[in-house]
Amino acid sequence: MPGFLLNVGSTVICAHGGQAKPTVPNPRVLVMGMPVTTQPPPYVVAGCANPPPPANVGPCITATWIIAALRIKVMGMPVLMQDSQAICLPTGTPLTVILTQTRVRGM
Repeated sequence: MPGFLLNVGSTVICAHGGQAKPTVPNPRVLVMGMPVTTQPPPYVVAGCANPPPPANVGPCITATWIIAALRIKVMGMPVLMQDSQAICLPTGTPLTVILTQTRVRGM
């Protein structure tokens, strides 16, 4: 499905409100002056409110993207878009894209 591309300025949160940021943005392609993000490198989650054991499994630490762009690649890696899907570890909850740039769309 078409959607806007994610860059380092995009707002992405875990299901518990933690802020997710890319570990390795791709500096080769800029969208609105900021590097785009691609699929293989994980995101790091900070500020997750999920309680630690024994109440629950603990806060989200990283997130791995499982679905990315089908047609757009940067240096051979699929670009992340607003409809891309990720799973947080160790909780197994999804990431939610709240805000993206609104200039470049992809599939």
